Amino acid sequence: MNILTNEDNRAPLAFAFMAILLLGVGFGQSWSLMLAILNLCLISAVMALGVNIQWGYAGLLNLGVMGFTSLGGLAAVLVSEAPILEAWAVGGQGMVTSFVLVVITIILAILVYRSVAPGKPRRIAMILLFIGAYFVINSFYGPAVHAIEGVNPASQGFLGGMGLPIIFSWILGGFLAAGVAWVIGKITLGLRSDYLAIATLGISEIIIAVLKNEDWLARGVKNVVGMDRRPVPVELNLQNSPWFTDMISNLFSDRLSVLTGTAQQKALNELIIQSSSIFVKLCFTGLFVVILLVVLWLSIRALNSPWGRMMRAIRDNEEAANAMGKNVVKQHLQVFILGSAVVGIAGAMLVTLDGQFTPTSYQPLRFTFLVWLMVIVGGSGNNLGAVFGGFFIWFMWIEAEPASIAFMDLVTSGMADGTSGLREHLLKSAPHLRLAIMGLVLLLTMRFMPKGIIPEKTRLHSV
Repeated sequence: MNILTNEDNRAPLAFAFMAILLLGVGFGQSWSLMLAILNLCLISAVMALGVNIQWGYAGLLNLGVMGFTSLGGLAAVLVSEAPILEAWAVGGQGMVTSFVLVVITIILAILVYRSVAPGKPRRIAMILLFIGAYFVINSFYGPAVHAIEGVNPASQGFLGGMGLPIIFSWILGGFLAAGVAWVIGKITLGLRSDYLAIATLGISEIIIAVLKNEDWLARGVKNVVGMDRRPVPVELNLQNSPWFTDMISNLFSDRLSVLTGTAQQKALNELIIQSSSIFVKLCFTGLFVVILLVVLWLSIRALNSPWGRMMRAIRDNEEAANAMGKNVVKQHLQVFILGSAVVGIAGAMLVTLDGQFTPTSYQPLRFTFLVWLMVIVGGSGNNLGAVFGGFFIWFMWIEAEPASIAFMDLVTSGMADGTSGLREHLLKSAPHLRLAIMGLVLLLTMRFMPKGIIPEKTRLHSV
């Protein structure tokens, strides 16, 4: 049997191919760039696993991926940033009061819904409750927001966070995304799959719009930059650390020994700067690999458990599972929460790597498409396929632009420089070929490997 058509051989061949691509970047471009791409691939793989839990296990079409990713990013701000004491002094009480009133409103709404008879009386009571609550809450919320955002708005203007190491935000990001997923799931999981997709996309846009406009929460479009990355060291601190300087000096002693004086010191400084960047990226790689392996192991265990077999049976024949007494909506809610929590963890990891929180970078239509492409191309329903898709698609997304420019430069090399408007136009347009390349990857996969590069292994299910 052809080695390429044997599905058992696809996983090792796919990951070997991925390793070759990454090593090619290291040898051909730079190891620092290779590590940067690798770290983003690891985060993408975690995110793809979250979507695969929802779609591959249960067939839930969630287009709100970026909303849950942004919640993970928000968790990084709330955990790592130091509290702004002045902002808390002028607006903290108003915010706490507003939050308490929101909780009271929710409780009253539940009581009214349960105690008032269905029909017009219930609708009137609910409308009056929400209108009254809006004016009461806004009387505390509005002044508090104005006061908080007026505290040194150029660099602060928000409440800050808890001042803890940012690694704890990975846990909070998962819980925050899971909590919001529970609310969304209770509202939308009774909808048909196409309506669910539209609803989750709309809710994702709402979440991101809130993060952009509520400056008191995370500075909105002003962004939170220079975030503390503990326990990963900062490059500048490494460069000023004697132990790191001595380590680099010993590692590159042969290269430095042929130089003397100022030339030797200059070469050592350059090596220290380059090595500090690589060292920090390697620290991130180690942390991200641990998270990916843990999530992958838990995902595989869940998929192969009776719960996983039940979820796939529900996915394959929802009506039959419902007829056999399975609570389909409840199971869908579980898997929706689990997948969203994993995506939230990935969102916190991404902000940890970047060191900044920029709500405008969460573009649902673009990046949700990429994450779904990872799952589809990798192999929906197969955890290893989702991981490979996360690596491969993100690698292609990053490298497609320089590859397109190099290809266009080669194609137009016969045209005269400076005199050919067509050559200049083609070179400027070359970066946009990345979208065509991603579409081509999807088309080729759907044509020759419709179940993905590493497809799900089919077996008989029982509920």
